[in-house]
Amino acid sequence: MATTATELTPALEEERDQDVKKMVIMAWSGDLDKVWPTLILATTGAAMGMRTTVFFTFWGLFPLVRNDVRLTGENWMQKMLSLMNRGGTEHLKLGKMNFAGAGRRMMKKLAKQHRLASPTELLEMARDLGVHLVPCQMTMELLGLTREDLIDGLDEPAGATTALLESQDAITLFI
Repeated sequence: MATTATELTPALEEERDQDVKKMVIMAWSGDLDKVWPTLILATTGAAMGMRTTVFFTFWGLFPLVRNDVRLTGENWMQKMLSLMNRGGTEHLKLGKMNFAGAGRRMMKKLAKQHRLASPTELLEMARDLGVHLVPCQMTMELLGLTREDLIDGLDEPAGATTALLESQDAITLFI
């Protein structure tokens, strides 16, 4: 479902004309060390009363894949990509110093010791706080992801036009 230059998804359109501060985060990485700050900033902004939207695109879309889904895609290339980069918040790797998963385990242990919410908990918190979690329609098609592959509680998939329209007059971050 592509949106035109003057059309936003219904959930975003509803809030568009309100005089509130906005923050838009373009989440283009699915690395654990980038997903954490994305979700921490999103939940913090929403808790501060900001209208907060996170657009998940390219590798950033994989954390939205349900943890119980293993292989996605319709052709061998899409299936190979999902095999190399398993989706879901429980399977995220570090961008640096992953060391065959040892780095990820250390980060998770440190996070637990310091009472940092997990990416799964932060996604739940974001939904509860009203953060708009928008999967990129083009990326879904490119990677062979369907709505059924993704977690519940997401906004309707949207394209670049919606992302740019929502970014107008907003604090915009790329993570």
